Amino acid sequence: MLTPRCLATGVVSALFVGGLALWGHYAAGQNAIPSPSRGPRDAIAEAQTPQDVPKERPEQKKTAHDLSDIFAPSKATPSSGSLGDQPEQGGMNGFDFYRDPLGASRPGMTFEDVYKAAVANKPAVLERQRKLLESRYKLEPKLDSTATMSRGKPLVVGPTARLPEGMDWAALAALSPAEIRRRDIFPYKSLPHPAQGGGLGGQVFPRMQIKMFPRLERYDVEFDLPEAFLPEFPPAMYLQTRPELGDVSRGEVVSINNYYRLFKDLITPVQLDGLRLLLTPFPQEEFNPTDDRKTVEPSLGVTCFDCHVNGHTSGQFHINPDTRPEQRRMRLDTVSLRGLFNQQIHGAKRSLRSVEDFTEFEQRTAYFNGDEIHAFKKGLNILDRIQVSHMAQMQNILAFPPAPKLTSLGRLDPEKATESERRGETLFFGKAQCAACHPAPSYLDNQMHDLHLERFLEHEAGDGPIKAFTLRGIKDSPPYMHDGRCLTLEDTVEFFNLVLELKLTNDEKQDLVAFLRQL
Repeated sequence: MLTPRCLATGVVSALFVGGLALWGHYAAGQNAIPSPSRGPRDAIAEAQTPQDVPKERPEQKKTAHDLSDIFAPSKATPSSGSLGDQPEQGGMNGFDFYRDPLGASRPGMTFEDVYKAAVANKPAVLERQRKLLESRYKLEPKLDSTATMSRGKPLVVGPTARLPEGMDWAALAALSPAEIRRRDIFPYKSLPHPAQGGGLGGQVFPRMQIKMFPRLERYDVEFDLPEAFLPEFPPAMYLQTRPELGDVSRGEVVSINNYYRLFKDLITPVQLDGLRLLLTPFPQEEFNPTDDRKTVEPSLGVTCFDCHVNGHTSGQFHINPDTRPEQRRMRLDTVSLRGLFNQQIHGAKRSLRSVEDFTEFEQRTAYFNGDEIHAFKKGLNILDRIQVSHMAQMQNILAFPPAPKLTSLGRLDPEKATESERRGETLFFGKAQCAACHPAPSYLDNQMHDLHLERFLEHEAGDGPIKAFTLRGIKDSPPYMHDGRCLTLEDTVEFFNLVLELKLTNDEKQDLVAFLRQL
């Protein structure tokens, strides 16, 4: 007869053997993780897309009742026969915020009306922007034969801006701001959003990203700059908590599909939860379930890391949320989150004072429109401050790429730098005046600066104060300036040579670019 002790021992043994078997299955599963080479998956898109199945059962077939128009508001039987004497027969034929989000600006129009009109107008939108870009820039990229971004994408060599016939950069720099304005020949005018008018604007993703995540495609506009002028995709990802690991992306776009596998052993549970939230979609202005979306199908929204891919950027743009009226709003490039732990103000214009404030504000206003009222319609997302702090903790461990030629104080190691790079550093901290806004070691001053571009512009206003962005890892983040108007580092140097009236020589410009590439 088995005693209770024997029974207990047998149960424990069985559990132990079963546990070993389960561990064997788990270990085998760990080795059988699907490889990214099998093709990217999008769990968010899959969650929204029902699979087509054959209609085999009677209840699957649409009936005459299903297809009738009795569901239309105009067909509803009134609750009282007396309503016929009331205004609009007791109904609501005008704007209804939730039912008819298009009604305020487009009375009587349905989603289908807006969609068809936008699709029909899209070729004209793209052609207009193409002509504008080709009139301003030489868009055939000239690639550097050796210099690359962190994961190997070649750098484009500029400058790309077109100058007036017979003009060169030295001759242009010799002119006064007033003369440049009078002749209307400033080569770096603000870059507009291709579909800003009519309250459209909004976030636009590059084609390379849409190929992997089709849910990010808009029906009314496409990305305008050639891919060669954009950051790497996927970009490298660095953690200041694990600097010895280098790039932790492993060549993947971090998403809700793979974040746990990639980071469960690298970051804390709080940071991992913050990363989960940064990868969770919430309604955004153009990507949402309502009728004023800009996607063919309703969408759960976008994630923080759709825009800040791997904590960096793929060059997406939108229009700034903090300026009105509409024609005064500016195109804004998505900035990198690398080095956020050292930044004290956030937002090109708003100067929000913490990562938590910025994160909470963008969630509350459905991302980048500064409008809580419209956010309610799309699906207002007010996160608990604990969740916001988790998101902030994850953002605050995103690090700059390694800069092997810099010392711990952020200056060039003379033993590792070339002569050109050393001359460029001297210019950066001297004649070129770059360090006035971008001091070492993080190459930012956490201030907002006004370049007073109106001195050079005849037909548009200046930008006013704009936050200075860090220059660490700058070669990974084209195009440059808040609206991407400078396609290369060489263009950026030419821009500041004009705006600050530096009178740099050609050799000095090349040395300055050589130094910037080492940051």
